[in-house]
Amino acid sequence: MQVAQGDGEGDGEPAGPAPVVAEALGVSKRFGASQALQEVSVTIPSGDSRALVGRNGAGKSTLVGVLTGLISPDAGQIRLAGDDAPGLTDRLWWRKRVACVYQKSTVMPALTVGENLFLNAHPTTAGTWINWAALRRRAERVLEEWGLEIDVSQDAGQLSVEQRHIVEIARALLQGTRFIILDEPTAELEGREVARLFERIQRLQQGGVTFLYISHHLEEIYEICRSVTVLRDGMVVANASLDAMPKEQVIAAMVGEEGTNGGALGRRGALPGRAIGQETEMRPVLSVRGLRVAGVVEDVSFGIDAGECVGLAGLLGSGKEEVSESIVGLLRPDGGTITVGGAELSPGRVLSARRKQVGYVPRDRHARGILPHLSLAENLTMTIPERLGPAGIIWPGLQAQQAGRMITSLEIVAASTEQPIGELSGGNQQKALVGRALAPDPKLLVLVYPTQGVDIASKEALFGIIAKARSKGTAILIVSDDLDELTVCDRVLVLFKGRILAEFDAGWQDNELVAAIEGIRAP
Repeated sequence: MQVAQGDGEGDGEPAGPAPVVAEALGVSKRFGASQALQEVSVTIPSGDSRALVGRNGAGKSTLVGVLTGLISPDAGQIRLAGDDAPGLTDRLWWRKRVACVYQKSTVMPALTVGENLFLNAHPTTAGTWINWAALRRRAERVLEEWGLEIDVSQDAGQLSVEQRHIVEIARALLQGTRFIILDEPTAELEGREVARLFERIQRLQQGGVTFLYISHHLEEIYEICRSVTVLRDGMVVANASLDAMPKEQVIAAMVGEEGTNGGALGRRGALPGRAIGQETEMRPVLSVRGLRVAGVVEDVSFGIDAGECVGLAGLLGSGKEEVSESIVGLLRPDGGTITVGGAELSPGRVLSARRKQVGYVPRDRHARGILPHLSLAENLTMTIPERLGPAGIIWPGLQAQQAGRMITSLEIVAASTEQPIGELSGGNQQKALVGRALAPDPKLLVLVYPTQGVDIASKEALFGIIAKARSKGTAILIVSDDLDELTVCDRVLVLFKGRILAEFDAGWQDNELVAAIEGIRAP
């Protein structure tokens, strides 16, 4: 279902330029020491379907926030439908001109489908009371136009991901906007659902609706978009028709010149492993064989030796996080075996993984990691209760001693061992999580985006902690698609649609790894 691409001209007299729906003019935005956007200028004409691409941290989310009136730029101007944007408080102005369908749905699950469609715009009687009969009739007409057989009176919490996306798009159109931003809309959709969504997008394009489409999947943007804007390090590095910019050029723009001149070795290189001359033999620690998670992971097999650091990379939905959750016992796979140190793990059991000496640092330290109201000492030592006193009784003095040694070793900055961990900086919280996972001396350490959301100094400190662990023989699995995190690995496995597509040794080049992650080509 290839969308026609080109300059919009047909036979006969050339058409005039399409009216501009959205413009960012010299937009800059800084958050503390981080320059998120730097003099970004983008012009999107009516009826276009513009792809917005870039690596993590390129500035895509910040630009979306500015375009939707959620973030105020430090400099520059936003124009929508030809009008200069007002302040952030004039929400009605913004809602009439732009809407964003986020990866995380904004549909209110406790409200009905009809109530969600007319959120903040319910039909009323005498301008006061909601006209529920009119709301249901209008909602039914909207859903009929979309070909959706959904009861408008049912709770929106019962909708599928695809249906929630359609409800959000329909709601935006009802509010009057003809410019819709789609943020990773296919991340949780199956193939048939993606095809249906694309068909509806094409139909709306023909009716004059303009889309800004954000996706990590380059194959998708070539199917549904006509043009592309590439961001790198907060700056626009390319604005072009997709007809004139093949995938390889898009990837080159995303990673920059360093992607073809030195790659990983040009930045950091693999972490130092065991000291030269150390007599400990390489021995397999982790063995994954035929791992399968229905609909996500299919027949994944790999291993990690003692002291080896392996990266597991892939797009959102590639299956990489499901693999890591299967290893640490958070997810029960549908098939395959996982062994650590020669002992098979019990599927879907966190306790089994811990007993087999598997350490784990989750991606979201706030949701799955720290206990913010407990002390730093309590957070650091919760994986080693047997060292804190007899018969499971925690002796405060022993706990303070253990925590003190760990704080010194990890170089954690805190007022005391009793300071609530939630009061620490993000970098110090992350150090504590890594230290807690290492405290029981694990054979295997699974790290999911281990340096996400920390400053440069903390990132380097965390890599130092990881290097020290592997020098003692700990096997490391880093699950990430952040190129800086992957550069410290001895090798990187790339997952694409639930299967291992490629393997790269240390020294890979950025553009080649990104191409494999995108599923464009394997080495």
